[in-house]
Amino acid sequence: MRPMTQTSDVILERMMALHPKVIDLTLDRVWRLLAAMDHPENRLPPVIHIAGTNGKGSTQAMFRAGLEAAGDTVHAYTSPHLARFHERIRLAGELITEAALTDVLDRCYVANGPDPITYFEITTVAGLVAMAETPADWTLLEVGLGGRLDATNVVAKPALTVITPIDLDHQQFLGDTLAAIATEKAGIMKPGVPCVVARQKPEALDVIDAVAERVGAPLMVQGRDWDVWSERDGVTFQDETGLVMLPQPVLPGAHQVQNAGMVLAGLRHLLGPEHSDSLEAAEQAAMVKAEWPARMQRLTEGHYVDLAGTAELWLDGGHNPAAGEALAATLKSLPDKPTHLICGMLNTKDIRGYLKPLAAVSESLIAVSIPGEVNTIPAAQTADMAQDVGMVSNTADSVDNAIKAIISDTPNARILICGSLYLAGNVLRNNEK
Repeated sequence: MRPMTQTSDVILERMMALHPKVIDLTLDRVWRLLAAMDHPENRLPPVIHIAGTNGKGSTQAMFRAGLEAAGDTVHAYTSPHLARFHERIRLAGELITEAALTDVLDRCYVANGPDPITYFEITTVAGLVAMAETPADWTLLEVGLGGRLDATNVVAKPALTVITPIDLDHQQFLGDTLAAIATEKAGIMKPGVPCVVARQKPEALDVIDAVAERVGAPLMVQGRDWDVWSERDGVTFQDETGLVMLPQPVLPGAHQVQNAGMVLAGLRHLLGPEHSDSLEAAEQAAMVKAEWPARMQRLTEGHYVDLAGTAELWLDGGHNPAAGEALAATLKSLPDKPTHLICGMLNTKDIRGYLKPLAAVSESLIAVSIPGEVNTIPAAQTADMAQDVGMVSNTADSVDNAIKAIISDTPNARILICGSLYLAGNVLRNNEK
């Protein structure tokens, strides 16, 4: 490893300048750099590749908790990060160190030279290099955007692919119909590699079935090959081998039951009945030990918690209509309390679609612009859209002032900061100060 003469932040900033003038979803730049780095994608531990619109991160977190409880070591790659870039790359269970990250970024930057490449592409290659050079039992890869042409879609034969629920999002890149988006997501399927599929809308499932038949990928589809549901205080999972009853997922929200079902189906395939003790430990841990920040996360200490006083403070990074519906359902399941939203979103999102289901479960919304994000929606525009869907709305120039405004009227409110992972990351960073 080279002596560390510069920080990862410096190299990451330099990588931004390599960005091509026009964003085109293609793997050409990725393949070029992978070849220059001696094809790390061919040297990874067995890969579980996860695509979909919602639930990818939570599903990955449950897989990691389960596999680690079975006694295995696990790499994990995810995006975007919240507080620090290092969160994107986990090596054998631990976040990549600053020294290791700086070294692998520098090597990829030098190998790429001046050629155009996107920030996500070059940092994904860096993550693959780091994971290929560190021993582990499994590799978890979360798709960044789409699937078919995503920079993570370079492993010829994963151990398993997973497709979480598909909905409308990133239409400017993936297409403006559910079928078009499903085609991109289904592009992670590989010949002979089983694919676990969450319950989908018929239009999306038809596409997945067609792609699976064309490439020769066996499917394990919710509602056909397995199912999962809440029952009493727990969760019941059923597949062809029978029923298993488990605790409710520790990650909050009714939608996490479906995410857990995908993980249980995957674990039962990967570990199998011949490893029944390990499988039982994995299933339990997937439900009760998974950790995933900014997904309906209760903040219990830090700057913003001190500022909120007796008010509850929650954080969620969901940002599309399906996420809004899931968030609304979660809020309905909580003890009754006046709920006020602090919301900031990007201009690439369906803001009205996200806010509409939340109108019925919140007293008001204070809109903020996301600090440091060029694509943020101005707070006034978010407030106007909130009014369009029937919400009482206002604006604030910071999260601090939004919290102060809410607690001045309702000291014991439930405050939910929401609308973007970028806003969530900003909150987590500032909450530590």
